[in-house]
Amino acid sequence: MTMIQALRSAMDVMMERDDNVVVFGQDVGYFGGVFRVTEGLQAKYGKPRCFDAPISEGGIVGVAVGMGAYGLRPVVEIQFADYFYPASDQIVSEAARLRYRSAGDFTAPITIRMPCGGGIYGGQTHSQSPEALFTHVCGIRTVMPSNPYDAKGLLISSIENNDPVIFLEPKRLYNGPFDGHHDKPVVPWSKHEMGNVPEGYYSIPLEKASVFREGKDVTVITYGTMVWVAEAAARESGVDAEIIDLRSIWPLDLDTIVESVKKTRRCVVVHEATKTSGFGAELVSLVQENCFYHLEAPIERVAGYDTPYPHAQEWAYFPGPERVGAALKRVMED
Repeated sequence: MTMIQALRSAMDVMMERDDNVVVFGQDVGYFGGVFRVTEGLQAKYGKPRCFDAPISEGGIVGVAVGMGAYGLRPVVEIQFADYFYPASDQIVSEAARLRYRSAGDFTAPITIRMPCGGGIYGGQTHSQSPEALFTHVCGIRTVMPSNPYDAKGLLISSIENNDPVIFLEPKRLYNGPFDGHHDKPVVPWSKHEMGNVPEGYYSIPLEKASVFREGKDVTVITYGTMVWVAEAAARESGVDAEIIDLRSIWPLDLDTIVESVKKTRRCVVVHEATKTSGFGAELVSLVQENCFYHLEAPIERVAGYDTPYPHAQEWAYFPGPERVGAALKRVMED
């Protein structure tokens, strides 16, 4: 399966298993979503369970919160992560707080899907990576898969979870792994082992990271598209990097991170989002707090620049394997 097909399969499986699962958002019904992730679900389950919503992100999430409080499990799509801002109040003030403010009487078991990230020539309003904004909010979970197998298992777990989940989908990975070399042919998921996705039900725990690549020289902590960029950087630089794919950005699997850094004694943090106040800063702090006496070099960060995502200079902004590889070499020299 492609990641698109894997995500669709996850919703299909859960809609078949549980009549309380409903899917809605802009163009997700008859049209099947702008990326066709929900294609065919309305035809199979009918308009009451898969339907289109007005262009109102605040309205979409607000309705989902109400549905969740009364026992449904809505899966809503924000067409691009860049468009979630009008729904910020509903996400932060309502969905994230409902369990706490009601002393557990009500929950918001909602999943908010958002295609994110760049690499598609989308410019500043179709390329943002806003994950750090969500991790700052107590009461919501933030998830970002890097491959079809994880995408399906993590989405099923998100739908089953009783807390609101922000499910970020790197759209550059929808049809194949992307290592940052935009001038090379795209490799489809059909030619990669992580495209082998079971048809039926399975789940992946939301708080468990994956050791994507084992290594002994340096630990790379990353997620989403940058998992593949980091792999390319390790291969091309000759540095034997251990790559940790967080999968669940928050809550995160600190034990796996600490175990890896204590083994390699060096660390590089990589993400596509803007560097300043990005989630990488939190990762650096956690490594420093938990692994200080094991580190043999300063922790490096590789991230997007502190500018709006440029259209004309996309590949100068995008943290590619050359920039990541340079960071790997720097930590090995110290």
